[in-house]
Amino acid sequence: MQVKGPVTRFIAPVAHVEGHIAVPGDKSVSHRALLIGALADGETHVSGFGRSGDTESTMNAVRALGATVDELDVDTLVVHGVGVRGLRAPDRPIDCGNAGTLARLVTGLLAFQDGAFELTGDDSLSRRPMERVAGPLREMGAQIETIDGHLPMRITGGALTGLQYEMPVASAQVKSAILLAGLGAAEPVTVIEPAPTRDHTELMLGAAGAKVRVRGLSVTVEAPERLRLPEVHVPGDISSAAPYLVAAALLPGSKLMVHDIGLNPRRTGLLDVLERMGVRVGIHNRRKIAGELIGDVEVEAQPLVATTIEPHEVPLLVDELPIFGLLAACARGKSVVKGAEELRHKESNRIETAVAALQAIGVRARETEDGFTVTGVPTRPRGGRIHARGDHRIAMLGAVAGIVSKDGVRVEDAECVSISFPGFYSLLESVSVQ
Repeated sequence: MQVKGPVTRFIAPVAHVEGHIAVPGDKSVSHRALLIGALADGETHVSGFGRSGDTESTMNAVRALGATVDELDVDTLVVHGVGVRGLRAPDRPIDCGNAGTLARLVTGLLAFQDGAFELTGDDSLSRRPMERVAGPLREMGAQIETIDGHLPMRITGGALTGLQYEMPVASAQVKSAILLAGLGAAEPVTVIEPAPTRDHTELMLGAAGAKVRVRGLSVTVEAPERLRLPEVHVPGDISSAAPYLVAAALLPGSKLMVHDIGLNPRRTGLLDVLERMGVRVGIHNRRKIAGELIGDVEVEAQPLVATTIEPHEVPLLVDELPIFGLLAACARGKSVVKGAEELRHKESNRIETAVAALQAIGVRARETEDGFTVTGVPTRPRGGRIHARGDHRIAMLGAVAGIVSKDGVRVEDAECVSISFPGFYSLLESVSVQ
């Protein structure tokens, strides 16, 4: 549930962080469990569901489209699927809230269903580009109308043809929308990526019985007669774990273990970056559940050195780039992020808002066309006031900046973290040592 109206929180500095914690289930996997479970025959049991404002929007959407979702516990669901072509048009628009993953992925599913559908969203989502999904789906024969490339979006389901699509920009959401549309296409659908992006859609479709072929940067899906997805175990969200891992990396004397995190190699770029900046990172109890790699991650603070994020790395830690800016602020030397233009199309223009947040606490940060630079100093930043601008990742950056600062940070619009992580502040407090 999204809190209405801006809320300001003062986050005071702490000595260090320590402890053992777990974070909510991965949002990306949770969205897909609901959407693919809705297309499956029979029941899909989902454990570890990452409940947040965004994933609740997806739950409400699949219910509106005719699937039943039983909530057995806060993180345990049963999705009663209606079959690959069984979704039905509701008598009102589907409200996607702030969930860009939902808006883009469900567009692919609806493109071949029977009926006419309309998608809406909040002010933030309505500013995000949708033609990057609508365009390739139209090449398959989909009937999609946007308002100047944005929501509201109208989709009239119909027959789809196959497609081989070379993506101009690496985007897991666009790739997933096209692959999901391939579930209803007459011929195979192939997506060729310019760089690897998260592959949760391919893994889950394969687990559900779809024919999925992966060859290098190419992914092909063929329409199945039916899908069966008996269970999904959702790992902890590494993007939700990132602020705590960064806090432990920044505060001398810190030692933190985050349990049961998803370690999908297309999501763990932050761990690689932490190690090359000098942080001691340990991975324990590594195992695989339903195709997804899971483990416990331990971080110990060490002196930090600057680094450069190259364009090919950006998809592997795209959601963690704002909090990387804080790591860079406390590292010795100049850090650079390249090839991250996609950050300008998130809940906020994250290049702009992340740089503004860092500058507000005295950090030497500067925007570039495709990223940003930070000239770091191995000491605590002074503190100050950071405005989240409705973006949960910037609010998390502000909170961690507060505990690692000299004077504390006031985070404006702090409660927008509920979009992805309603218990964020209480968990941060639980590992903070004065």
